[in-house]
Amino acid sequence: MSGSITVEKISKWYRKYHAGRPETLKEALLSGLRRMQPAEQFWALQEVSFTVPSGRMLGVVGANGAGKSTLLRLVGGVGFPDRGSIRVQGRIGALLDLGAGFHPDLTGRENVFINGIISGLTRREVAERLDEIIAFSELEAFIDNPLRTYSTGMQMRLAFAVAAHIDPEVLLVDEVLAVGDLAFQRKCLDRIAQFKRSGCTILLVSHDTSTIKNLCDEALWLRRGQVAAHGPTEVVVGAYVAEMSAETRRRTPEAQPAILTPSGTELRMNQNRFGSQEISLNEVRLLSKHGFAVKELESGEALRVEIDYTASQPVSEPIFGVAITRPDDLVCYDSSNQTALKLGVLQGQGQVAVTFERLDLIGGPYFIDVGVYEREWTYAYDYHWHVYPLEIAHTRGEKGVARPPTRWEIKSL
Repeated sequence: MSGSITVEKISKWYRKYHAGRPETLKEALLSGLRRMQPAEQFWALQEVSFTVPSGRMLGVVGANGAGKSTLLRLVGGVGFPDRGSIRVQGRIGALLDLGAGFHPDLTGRENVFINGIISGLTRREVAERLDEIIAFSELEAFIDNPLRTYSTGMQMRLAFAVAAHIDPEVLLVDEVLAVGDLAFQRKCLDRIAQFKRSGCTILLVSHDTSTIKNLCDEALWLRRGQVAAHGPTEVVVGAYVAEMSAETRRRTPEAQPAILTPSGTELRMNQNRFGSQEISLNEVRLLSKHGFAVKELESGEALRVEIDYTASQPVSEPIFGVAITRPDDLVCYDSSNQTALKLGVLQGQGQVAVTFERLDLIGGPYFIDVGVYEREWTYAYDYHWHVYPLEIAHTRGEKGVARPPTRWEIKSL
């Protein structure tokens, strides 16, 4: 199973009409044709770009009207962008409008065949999967009854069961996980996780941030049709949750200017820097065991990370975290002060430091990602992602990530 999604600078606009727009020809002639014209253009999406490689899952979050469903429908081929391009490789399965195409006078079984064929299966393929679809929907006792006798929840369950058995290479999911009772919802989530494990590329839109965190490799935050942030799931979702609260809305961080780090990388809000900024990380230094600034170390050497911070107001028990990651976002090690050092209430300027006694890593490029978080890990106060590079000198004949101290021996028996 292989599929991918590439979206490059797409924009989509719609027309807005007058509230009292004439609905008949007579009304138009009496009121004048001017009110038939659109009042203005509304940009639902502007310059949105992202890529979802094969086997990865991207979650899309944002307030109502942010453009999430419009984005999903364009990726699914329902309409075309006015600017930009979309490339989807692989067979598409869409959980967008469950129950679309169902006929109320046909039985559940007949609707399964119709919906399956509409979704791209042959009649033979539907017949082969029919028992599995019915069992998944848990509607065996009602499957030969007319669909009009089904409750809305039963129809949604049947529609999801069909959509979950079409073996897509690319799966689009739009707020359809609240189907049936809690046990069935769990089954739906497990099915989506199964798709991911099998290599399916998934684009998920949901207001349930916990679902996004649990399932997705990355997150995309849309704000009024534009990309507000795109990056690690926990960081982007945390930034989104923070802005949704009344307190952090008053402290919108995006107006801050870009800052140049000692490594020469620009810090830009919602690109490689995220957070509500109650605490800001002013400077991060990577030091050798002798206290010199470093960008490269030998495998097994010590590393000290010093973090200067400013707390603009009293903040109780924040959590500082330092993670070692690779350019492909693999987390090699993630550490925090949560169990090792209680910080109490912080205000004003200060410094937190952590020393890695040995960095037993295979040679190659890495990043030191740093952040400070709310004490329940609800969201980030400030998080710097892929800003501080560190090169571990080349090591020969070794693969993997960790490089523990080893000793080979040989003796005669």
